[in-house]
Amino acid sequence: MRRRRFISGVVGAGAGLGLASASARATTGGDAGSTDARSVRAATASTPHDWAAVPAPACSPAAQLLGVAAAGPDLAWAVGEEGRNGSTRGTPLTLTWDGTVWNRLDLTHLGFGGYLRAVAGTADRAWAIGTDTAGAARLLAWDGTTWREADFPGRGAFGTSLTGVALGPDGDTWISGRTSDGLVLLHGHGTDWTWEPAPPSAPTTAPSGLRVLPSGDVWLYDSALVARWDGTAWTELPTPPGIRASVTGILPVADDDIWLTGYAYGVGGPPGKPPSVALLHGDGSTWTYVTAPFTVGMLTGIVDDGQGGPDRIAGWDFWDQTRAHHLRWDSGSWVSERGPTATTPVLPLALTTVPGAGGYWAVGTTSSYPYPPAQVHIEN
Repeated sequence: MRRRRFISGVVGAGAGLGLASASARATTGGDAGSTDARSVRAATASTPHDWAAVPAPACSPAAQLLGVAAAGPDLAWAVGEEGRNGSTRGTPLTLTWDGTVWNRLDLTHLGFGGYLRAVAGTADRAWAIGTDTAGAARLLAWDGTTWREADFPGRGAFGTSLTGVALGPDGDTWISGRTSDGLVLLHGHGTDWTWEPAPPSAPTTAPSGLRVLPSGDVWLYDSALVARWDGTAWTELPTPPGIRASVTGILPVADDDIWLTGYAYGVGGPPGKPPSVALLHGDGSTWTYVTAPFTVGMLTGIVDDGQGGPDRIAGWDFWDQTRAHHLRWDSGSWVSERGPTATTPVLPLALTTVPGAGGYWAVGTTSSYPYPPAQVHIEN
């Protein structure tokens, strides 16, 4: 019988964990869509990074981290699931970074099984979202010490799901998901929550995740939908090409300069066939597949360089599984950047930058199959 993979459940890994740097205008005040601005970004090379494994607390196997966010060098969160065995779900898992070590939190007070799939936060507040074993969406708020369940419109309602979370430049919270009425974007302002109008295409499933720009624009992404909400109206882009494809991240550098990461299984193949890497570049009207440094595996998240351009992509290389295969932007192309070699497989599932200090957190698991003895994996 075909074993169900962890990677088949990756949805929006790394999405909404940080703020991309530009839409119509760059943070420097220049025109992000101009030829000069795009040329400068294309010529920029990210500084090579020396990745190192970071000790993580032991969790109930099988364990995986699906989302990560950092408020600064002394505060970060990672979320996922522990105690899973194949198709039998486990319990929500959260870790916190205190500047020295990662600590595992006791979540028994929440009283539900299932998993957490995304997290976003600053020094003042943080949110995590997930799904319980009954299929109900869960929203958690950070109280400075632990996570508490929070209310939202549609909580407990049949057909409501939450898939990604991000914080806007004005402090508002944005969550991707779906209601039974087809609404896919939840907006939080203080204690008020509102589902925004649906995109014209009215997707039948929840988007994989979202990203919020410094301009306030919100981008939703999925294999069937890429759309931007500007606070008033939706702009939809063409559906990304691909067969049995999953989109795991988006980086809108400009309206005509957009990156998508993911993976695709294509047509047919034997049981257990690995996916192919999917790296797409869009100009606002078409998508083009870009050849990555490795082709069999998956890309699980993308972050910007803090100046409006591409920076890093997290990846899993099927042919070299004992180290992460990250990609680094180097003067107009993506090049390989490897993580440390481990004694187990390394499957990174989420990536974020660290504000105020530089560097990154990449989190995931030690197996592509959701069975013990898989444990969480963290590197920076």
